Amino acid sequence: MAAVAEHPVLRTEYPFALPRGYVDEQGKLHRDGLLRLATAKDELVAQAEPLVRQNPAYLSVYLIMQTVTRLGALPGVDRFVVEHLFASDLAFLQDLYRRVNQQGHTEAEVACPECGHQFLVDVAGAAPS
Repeated sequence: MAAVAEHPVLRTEYPFALPRGYVDEQGKLHRDGLLRLATAKDELVAQAEPLVRQNPAYLSVYLIMQTVTRLGALPGVDRFVVEHLFASDLAFLQDLYRRVNQQGHTEAEVACPECGHQFLVDVAGAAPS
């Protein structure tokens, strides 16, 4: 009997911790979240949005809004939430989205400034699973 090739499990969700965090209208901080892989439909729907057609910079807002499935204790992530993220948190999520959907992981290779030793760091800031 031939050995069955083992297929790696497809990872579709990625936990993250925002660098600063979203502060809701009651002043509560939300940092931990979950980002799922984008689908073709996510990208097509976002590109068809009137606001995105008027201002292409909104494309990333809509993509993040569609793919962040959890952020702290918020009931959902909508355009208001994404628009009110700190700029550094939005940049973090844009980079995470790109890494997850183009490269399939959240690791980045970095080097120690003292000795030059290179190693991988999980940029999502989440605990290893």
